[in-house]
Amino acid sequence: MKIFVTGHLGFIGPSVLRLLKKAGHEVTALDTGYFRDNFDAGEDFVAPDREIVKDIRDISAEDMRGHDAVVHMAGLSNDPLGRLNEELTYDINLHASNKTADLAKAEGVSRFVFFSSCSLYGVADTSRPVDETAAQAPVTAYAKSKVGTEIHLREIADESFSPVFLRNATCYGISARPRFDLVLNSLCAYGFYQGEIRILSDGSPWRPMVHIDDVAQAVLCAVEADRAAVHAEAFNVGINSENFQIKDLAQIVKSQLPDARLAVTGETGGDDRSYRVDFTKARDRLPGFQPKWSVQKGTTQILDWCRRRQDAAFEKVNGRDFIRLKQIEHLHEQQQIDACLRWA
Repeated sequence: MKIFVTGHLGFIGPSVLRLLKKAGHEVTALDTGYFRDNFDAGEDFVAPDREIVKDIRDISAEDMRGHDAVVHMAGLSNDPLGRLNEELTYDINLHASNKTADLAKAEGVSRFVFFSSCSLYGVADTSRPVDETAAQAPVTAYAKSKVGTEIHLREIADESFSPVFLRNATCYGISARPRFDLVLNSLCAYGFYQGEIRILSDGSPWRPMVHIDDVAQAVLCAVEADRAAVHAEAFNVGINSENFQIKDLAQIVKSQLPDARLAVTGETGGDDRSYRVDFTKARDRLPGFQPKWSVQKGTTQILDWCRRRQDAAFEKVNGRDFIRLKQIEHLHEQQQIDACLRWA
């Protein structure tokens, strides 16, 4: 298949490219390149067959012409970036995503795999896990944008255009473009480099967790599945056993860093976003999906990365190479991008 991937230079992109290429697919990839230089040469990166350097807001029909499927990952990737400017989040994550879908359909692309998020469940009753039929209560602009694009994709789905919604859990793991602004990666970095596993909230919120390699496998399954199995379907991507409170994640990290101190700072106060997620549907109905990672195994991977790169130091791991918001702020301060996040 000829597959068009957006946002391949982000955190999850390298895992997705590697798996698609290993499966024998021809990949064209588009990315504006905010994080092109945030690259870890110690991790494998499989290049696409063709690369387009372009802002997703400027995507054209010609870019996608001749492709069988689109995997749409591009966007401002977490809540701190979303709070940078909510209108920009809607411009990039919602309007540009809808435009991408419209152009893909017009060009005869038959499969559209959309990176949605479990964050759209927002505030949920944590006494039981929520499945794909649960009410949505998005709290942030990021989550609201995901809801909006899912609605649009359902509206334009038809016999020739088949969207799939991957509602990914909170990601963790090591990538060729690593991040340490995600909860498990951050807990590991603080514990390893600072000797203090810091919980910024009160530790009570629930988060479903998933490794980026398992997300990449879900992408491959969604791309290759028969239409009847996935057409206009949402799949929570993760594992039922991998729902944790933040304080439990910290204890898992501490079990592998016994000398580190556990600190609940509470500096961010409570967190309205708390949800447990049911992943049964993906396990039973997403053909071929067999996630392999656990938070315990992922913690080991992240800490092994830290041990191999002790010279990185906490200042680097907590700097713009590994924190998405700091990289965006750096590009803006250097006048490389403008206030609308367009290249100057």
